[in-house]
Amino acid sequence: MTSTWTRRTACALVAVLSFGLLGLVVGTDPAVAVPLPAPPPPTVTTPATDHCPHKVATPPAVDESEVVAPGSAAPTPLPVPTPAVGGDELAGCGVVADPAAGPVPPRLTSAGWLIADLESGRVIAAKDPHGRYRPASTIKVLLALVALDELDLATRVVPTPEDWSAEGDSCGMGPGGVYTVRDLLTGLLLVSGNDCAHALARELGGVDAALEKMNDRAQRLGAHDTRAASPSGLDAAGMSSSPYDLALFFRAALAEPTFREMIAMRTFRFPGYPRRPDVPGDKDHPAYDMYSTNHLLLDGYPGIIGGKTGYTDDARKTFVGAAERDGRTVIIVQMFGLSVDGDLYWDQAESMFDYGFRTDPAISVGRLVEPSSSDGATTTDGASSTAPEPYTEKRATAAGSDRASSTSVQILIGLVAALVAVALLLLGLRFAGRR
Repeated sequence: MTSTWTRRTACALVAVLSFGLLGLVVGTDPAVAVPLPAPPPPTVTTPATDHCPHKVATPPAVDESEVVAPGSAAPTPLPVPTPAVGGDELAGCGVVADPAAGPVPPRLTSAGWLIADLESGRVIAAKDPHGRYRPASTIKVLLALVALDELDLATRVVPTPEDWSAEGDSCGMGPGGVYTVRDLLTGLLLVSGNDCAHALARELGGVDAALEKMNDRAQRLGAHDTRAASPSGLDAAGMSSSPYDLALFFRAALAEPTFREMIAMRTFRFPGYPRRPDVPGDKDHPAYDMYSTNHLLLDGYPGIIGGKTGYTDDARKTFVGAAERDGRTVIIVQMFGLSVDGDLYWDQAESMFDYGFRTDPAISVGRLVEPSSSDGATTTDGASSTAPEPYTEKRATAAGSDRASSTSVQILIGLVAALVAVALLLLGLRFAGRR
């Protein structure tokens, strides 16, 4: 009798445990779910740069976007200024920071980054500040600087097929449309339209002329790690910049009221164009509301002024932006980075801003030089430090991987609990049978 009752009890308990395990797996019965510990944080690998792998040239390309045409020579690397522009400490390729400011933000995936104070030009902290990386669409800040200097915002522009068929992200220009330079600059900065970049370059005298003007402006700003090889930031042979140089560009651009106005826009109504008679069934393309690619702006990060995003397969994720808090403006730059599960690039940007704002304003590991100053730098061979002559914005999400990890943990715990329970009940049955 005792043995029969115990076997029935064991069966019932096993059934309850099995049902609880099923609830853990499919999530249908929270009442019997075992409390689970939080999943471990994702592993974040910060690229090692202490050995200066990018002091002279950018990281190796991952595709063929920088292959030069047959018979053409690849551009030679830019000279490396000596001493380092901005101060001796910025010659370092690893993390450059003052211990008095506390630990730098953890979990940063960018190979190169920089945090600086806008007004004073003090560099608060950096990693590989003069490392050569591809800027992707952050180079559009430099194009905008040139366009604001040379073009009338009210000028009307009629696009060409080369404009509206530009590779990568697009403002949405089309045949028969008419756009002002202001429209093009706004689309350039809000949604990183490569069609707008090409049209602006054409207004500046053509792509080659625009690149010459961009590179000349970079040199006058003291940006000796930069060679613009495409006006849009699409990867091209010789393309190069650095966290330090992008900070110089953005600092100069923030002195332009029109630039500040445009990067602060969350939305902008971009003009449309008429139906295309060469496309069967096409209809008119009305004006539409474009939205900024800067999620710090869209999500309302406190004090955000604006920024410029970038991404190509070779450049990875890039960003330059500024925020103001309690009368202090901080600039950050991120280059050659990634979003990873649980550690989005936007979260990393916020942690960099927070670090900059909480540091003592007197802390400095270097400085951003003023325009037309090269900081007395010469190249390693003693010559003057002058330069020779796909883009898709992405925001990664982390939900899928975390959910899979959590489900696996739940299943494992449930299985272990069921096995332990069955083992104990079988021992009880054996003991009961001997009495």
